[in-house]
Amino acid sequence: MPSEIFTVRRVDVHTGMPYTEFVTALEKAAPPLDPGVFELIEEEGGSWDDVRAAMAKIAPHHLIRYWRINGTQVLKLAGGTTRSVEYLIGNHVIAQSMFQYNPRALLYAPLRMMVWSEDKGDAVCTMHRPSDEFRSLGNAEVAKIGEDLDRYVIELLRLCGVEAEQDFA
Repeated sequence: MPSEIFTVRRVDVHTGMPYTEFVTALEKAAPPLDPGVFELIEEEGGSWDDVRAAMAKIAPHHLIRYWRINGTQVLKLAGGTTRSVEYLIGNHVIAQSMFQYNPRALLYAPLRMMVWSEDKGDAVCTMHRPSDEFRSLGNAEVAKIGEDLDRYVIELLRLCGVEAEQDFA
């Protein structure tokens, strides 16, 4: 199959909030992955329904943090002054619902998100619009779930005190 070209919109949400305040709110709204929960389910012979139930409890707003890298710390010695942090945010139950239709969905799940500070110190949340990435896979079911992910990110940002619906339109 030949390579395909598609367009993805990069979304920059100017939060109007100080960097540290927004990062704290985001990390509260999207709790970190606790792999021990899922290891215990497996050890006890649990099922995918048990995983679904655990995710519903762990991620009441649909999304959790799988990974975090402090870009400020990593780049400081190179002379960087912009504060930044990158995340992989998602939900493996949602990812599985796309994977069953197209395994390439895992190229985009979990979602990659970056928070960085503008010159005046406010946070900007940057990411690719999920619906664009998942629509690129050419499957209507996967595209629909991508649209759901747009809404989940908007909801997550709303929990942080930021209205972002217009940024994803």
